[in-house]
Amino acid sequence: MLKIFKVLAACLLLITNTVKSEQVIMAFGEKIPPFCFPETNTGIELEIIGEALAFRGHTLVPKYFPLGRVPSAFISRHVDAAMTDMGQDMSVHGGYYGDPAVIYENVFITLKERHIKIKKPQDLYNLSIISFQGALKRYPDWLTMPEKIGRYKEHSNQELQVQTLYRGRYDVVLSDRNIFRYFMLKRKNDTGEVLKEIDIHEFIQLNPLDYRPLFRSPQIRDDFNIGLQLLKQSGRFQDIYDKYLKE
Repeated sequence: MLKIFKVLAACLLLITNTVKSEQVIMAFGEKIPPFCFPETNTGIELEIIGEALAFRGHTLVPKYFPLGRVPSAFISRHVDAAMTDMGQDMSVHGGYYGDPAVIYENVFITLKERHIKIKKPQDLYNLSIISFQGALKRYPDWLTMPEKIGRYKEHSNQELQVQTLYRGRYDVVLSDRNIFRYFMLKRKNDTGEVLKEIDIHEFIQLNPLDYRPLFRSPQIRDDFNIGLQLLKQSGRFQDIYDKYLKE
């Protein structure tokens, strides 16, 4: 598979040898395991975007901000690109949207042994919930009532979600499914504990266009899209995911 990946990359570089290679300074959230590890400049999202840009010879230079400041870093021209727009329309600020590099899929997670069913917001009213920061604003229809009755908590440390669910301190975790899986596997590797079975409760309709990288240059955006397509065709895209999430 890696051989195919290298051949595709070589062919593309031969075809596009007149393309100007550039450094792309891109705003990322400070720490979103397994998508982003600032201390090592690694993670699923960084590696996919970096390798997609490298097909046309561009070099990704990540710059880290609190997640809520990623759009403002782009607007203020501190960076050339951003991992996401956080719900703001960046086209009015000179942003050109690329294809989705990764998909964040927020779901409710419970232990299978609890036999919990979540189909509608009312199903959460008698349950305790721990979530990532900002979820209440994103999903008010589901979380306003649990917050009002004191059964909802947000926490910046998402590793804590696995710990508290396993210990029975909370009934429900709201998390991206891959972030939760990463921390489950980390717990297994750190402690040797057998992973508990979980139930995944999908509660929103996933729209891949909700989370897309954006670029100040339309040419670099186009180069990124081509590289991303080739990553997927070669199998390298899945290899990067498996590196962090395969048991």
